[in-house]
Amino acid sequence: MKQPQKRWCAGLCLLGLALAWATPSAAQTTPAQPASAATPCPPLDENPARLLGLWQLALWLPDGNEVAPVSTGALLFERHPDYPGSVRGHLKRSSEGHDVLALVSGDVSDGIFNLDESTDGVAMDAVWTGTPQDCGQVIRGTRRPAEGRESGVPVLRFSLHKAPGGH
Repeated sequence: MKQPQKRWCAGLCLLGLALAWATPSAAQTTPAQPASAATPCPPLDENPARLLGLWQLALWLPDGNEVAPVSTGALLFERHPDYPGSVRGHLKRSSEGHDVLALVSGDVSDGIFNLDESTDGVAMDAVWTGTPQDCGQVIRGTRRPAEGRESGVPVLRFSLHKAPGGH
């Protein structure tokens, strides 16, 4: 087995273990700790290590809402080995009767969360753009098919919630 395939398999195994541990309702029922005026939260682009760890995911149609997602899952972010201040990781989510597994890579720049998604590790399938909220414990935004991908894939809204203990 080639080295990149070993890393891919190891990452998916870690994500599978993390998903088995985390329950989607935990992030939705655990309130984020508000930032007090005495201790303001630095933006995520000033401390990208706060992106690392397990995040729970919900995707819904633009005319729907987060309470009735069309897909749920998790993302596991690790430090990107080639780009300091960026993350790389794995996504696993439900999608119309099957699971979607993908590689992801992104960062927060000028206060905007950007993420690229690829199911094969070569071509980009989707791009995510969002805004960190709740002192960086929640990120909300839009997931769009990448340019040149299937035109029938809908634009989706997303929310990422940092999993409890998911540093």
